[in-house]
Amino acid sequence: MALLIFGIVLWWAAHLFKRLAPGPRAALGARGKGLVALALVASVVLMIFGFRGADYIHVWAPPAPMVHLNNTLMVLALFFTSPGPRKGALFYKMRHPQLFGFSIWAVAHLLVNGDLASVLLFGSMLLWAGVEVAMINKAEPEWTPGPRGTVAKGLMFLVISVLLVGVIGYIHGLVGPSPFPG
Repeated sequence: MALLIFGIVLWWAAHLFKRLAPGPRAALGARGKGLVALALVASVVLMIFGFRGADYIHVWAPPAPMVHLNNTLMVLALFFTSPGPRKGALFYKMRHPQLFGFSIWAVAHLLVNGDLASVLLFGSMLLWAGVEVAMINKAEPEWTPGPRGTVAKGLMFLVISVLLVGVIGYIHGLVGPSPFPG
């Protein structure tokens, strides 16, 4: 569990470094981007190994139908993290579609995982996305949406998101539990 927690802390620190310590981050210059990227890769590796190595500690029992809701939410999560909202006609005025999609991903996983490691991982990621939105909005209150895209572009990214849920779900089943019922 310690690796998981250290990975989560590193994830938060790497993402919030620019906002919480702008002077030291600016002093690193272009080299800082590489260091932050390296810290993020390390945090993901730590979270994966920490999560996989954590003992199962029961917190709650998710009902079986939550699997279907999870998979539906994953389509939306992938859509919002894609260029779809910015290139489409429906969500182009949304300021933080990727963080919204990330939040949907976290909620979807909280719905189907009832162990302590999952609650820590996905709960902390959901909280991080909310904090990130608040910090960005505070630091950069002025924002103008890009031009309106087309419905066809939005639908194209939605179809791609459905296909990606199938591919990612298949790979997920190879390395861990299958997200598909049956």
